Amino acid sequence: MSLMISDAARDALADWLSGMKSLRGASEATLDAYRRDLTDFLSFMTEHLGGPQGLFGLGAIRTSDMRAWMARERSAGLGARSLARKLSAVKSFYRWLASREGYDVTPVLSAKAPKFQKSLPRPLAEDAAKAMIDTVGSWDERPWVAARDAAVLTLLYGCGLRISEALSLTVADLPLGDTLRITGKGGKERIVPVIAPAHAAVERYFELLPYFSEPHQPLFRAIRGGGLSPRTVQKVVAQARMALGLPSSATPHAMRHSFATHLLSAGGDLRSIQDLLGHASLSTTQVYTAVDTARLMEVYDAAHPRAGKR
Repeated sequence: MSLMISDAARDALADWLSGMKSLRGASEATLDAYRRDLTDFLSFMTEHLGGPQGLFGLGAIRTSDMRAWMARERSAGLGARSLARKLSAVKSFYRWLASREGYDVTPVLSAKAPKFQKSLPRPLAEDAAKAMIDTVGSWDERPWVAARDAAVLTLLYGCGLRISEALSLTVADLPLGDTLRITGKGGKERIVPVIAPAHAAVERYFELLPYFSEPHQPLFRAIRGGGLSPRTVQKVVAQARMALGLPSSATPHAMRHSFATHLLSAGGDLRSIQDLLGHASLSTTQVYTAVDTARLMEVYDAAHPRAGKR
């Protein structure tokens, strides 16, 4: 279907994606998602409007055309959340197109995303997070593997790292200092404190590691010596949560959610937590206030003698 897109539209899309990569530091996965979303949108418009659309045609899209595209997406079974994501990509492309070509793209930008219920992060309780680390730390009969898994989860929970960030550490990052410089999404750098348990867990793992390590090599190694994959960590966590009777939401990323929620519960301010997590927008971090409030109300309903009368 993408062959129906005009050369001008394809070139504009390529230029926009190039700018997203160079100016905003978008990852390859993000660029691939944008490319799929815009290719699908532009292909639909070609079919809907009766032929390949050059740049002038792209700038003449009407509100009714946008409604037709969104209706097609929903009738094809696309969920509200996914449609909102695709619409966001389309709007971003058209803002860029408007700045370059001077088009009035109000019909595109005024298209309203479908409403959907935003799911809240599902952190673990403090004792469950600690039990998860202890369990993976004793799961494997090979001491270095058990120490490795415990060290990874300790970094997720103790430093709020994403799993990709923890697994991107190299031997050159050792010995860990009081802080760690992390490159997160979009190439954004942040400084995170390294707590004593994380120091100890990583040091213990590295002492037991049976492979010779050069500074450029990954810190966390797989059984055969290559870099540890996220899938391996996910499988280990899945085994541990089943042993502990935890819900399916107890994933590696839930350890990062737990880090943020427990900091907030202990009195941490949102701006500091935003910096520690590497969120570009404070609104992304604010979701944890809803989690904290929900947990507070659960405690209230369970403990207050008059809660049942509300």
